[in-house]
Amino acid sequence: MKIVFFGTPEFAVPSLSKLLVHPAFQVLAVVTQPDKRRGRGNQLMPSPIKALALQHQLSVWQPKSVKKDEEALTKLQELQADAFVVVAYGQILSQFILDMPRLGCVNAHGSILPKYRGAAPIQWSIYHGEQETGITTMLMDAGMDTGPTLLEARTPILLLENFYDLAGRLAELAADLLVETLLKLEQGTLQPVPQDNAEATYAPLIRKVDYELNWSRTAIALHNQIRGFYPNCVTQFRGEPLKIRATAPLGPTYWPQLPAEISSLATDWQKWQEKPAQPGEIVAIAKGVGPIVQTGNGLLLLREVQLPGKRPQSGIDFANGNRLMLGERLNYR
Repeated sequence: MKIVFFGTPEFAVPSLSKLLVHPAFQVLAVVTQPDKRRGRGNQLMPSPIKALALQHQLSVWQPKSVKKDEEALTKLQELQADAFVVVAYGQILSQFILDMPRLGCVNAHGSILPKYRGAAPIQWSIYHGEQETGITTMLMDAGMDTGPTLLEARTPILLLENFYDLAGRLAELAADLLVETLLKLEQGTLQPVPQDNAEATYAPLIRKVDYELNWSRTAIALHNQIRGFYPNCVTQFRGEPLKIRATAPLGPTYWPQLPAEISSLATDWQKWQEKPAQPGEIVAIAKGVGPIVQTGNGLLLLREVQLPGKRPQSGIDFANGNRLMLGERLNYR
């Protein structure tokens, strides 16, 4: 099967890697986003997909707008591909492009459609406290993740799993599901299923304001925000921004899902829970574990934080290094 692969970030790398080594597929070319300036040197850096494609001596095209680039459109037509495979490419494909390949354009999306259509399905599924997610393959149409679905693979979301953890697992799941989908499409054994638009939810791009922590929210809501938008959630500490990178909600609901060093806090939890405190206030510093913060409802353990210009550090190192005092308060806008 002749394939053109459209993709950009690390999430797409396992899918392209698996297609490159599978005997049933021939990757003719790769389409990815233009190089971006990154890092302290502000140097132009290739996308992870471009780097992989170049390692395999593949043709790489990087149009600023693939649907408006006449040269790219001509090249795509000339290849006469059986399928276009799209994994986190980052541009909308026109109907003209979607109609080119014999078997259509197959996309692997990071949610169980029609839930979490859009740019950031993994982040928002964690934010909203979903306990299960997965990958859906679909035949693309001109809408935003609205095409008929082909196959799906589900996986649980673990309590302490952040966006990067889950994205890594889903990327591998996507690679396997894409291979199965393409083989069954070629065999004619798949029946595309129209999505129920009434069940659709959306996962828009994340904005800067989404990173700001409001300590009057519940402990579990803050925990889901912090791990969903990892590693960028921020609060104020002694007048300076403080990134909160990892937390754990405390209480009977969560003890069975937490490692021993955290679940052992159950013996003191009730005492801390009953202590009068304002949202954002440090109510305890658990020895060898870290600071515990009062929220609008429930207690939250700070497992990892990052001060401006510093490396990430454990909650207990942060507490000790800054001589954190009980009653100090993390602020929010």
